[in-house]
Amino acid sequence: MINYLEGKLAVKDPTYVVVDINGVGYEAKISLITYSAIKSLDKAKLYTHLHIKEDAHTLYGFSEESEKRRFLDLISISGVGPSTGLMILSSLSPEELQQAILSEDVKTIQGVKGIGLKGAQRIVLELKDKMKKEGLLEKAGEIVPSSNNTLRNEALSALTTLGIGKPAAEKSIDNILKQQGQQIKLEELIKLALKRA
Repeated sequence: MINYLEGKLAVKDPTYVVVDINGVGYEAKISLITYSAIKSLDKAKLYTHLHIKEDAHTLYGFSEESEKRRFLDLISISGVGPSTGLMILSSLSPEELQQAILSEDVKTIQGVKGIGLKGAQRIVLELKDKMKKEGLLEKAGEIVPSSNNTLRNEALSALTTLGIGKPAAEKSIDNILKQQGQQIKLEELIKLALKRA
């Protein structure tokens, strides 16, 4: 599996890019959000998903891991293919999509071209519990600030791997993020959390 591509952007189009890695050009389909993030760059790192069908192997690229995660969530739903997943992520950022799903805002999802009422309802129904399980909701029912999700999840994963219990790790990480703000580095967050957990 190709996890990511990092190299020179030989072609940049709002719907796809060609990444030149040592003279080999990898074409990856992208969302408008990824295009906005990379359009002014000469080199980029794209997190990728290789979608295999009988008649095609298609590579999809994302500038952020959170966008790739949401894409994989979307295409796991019956009736939502990769093209529809990209269309949704071209219209809504991963954070906006997450917010719409958690607040059961079917209208926002239905506002995406090609998504009907039943499709929007299915997306909310199938992904709401999954997002809750991912720990994207705090116990009080408030959504964790979206910019902290990746940082928080990475720190939580590291701490639980090191043997810290999940509830203690979550409490420690959340307290540090409230005090230190969003600019804290992952290594620093893990070190501080280890002292407090």
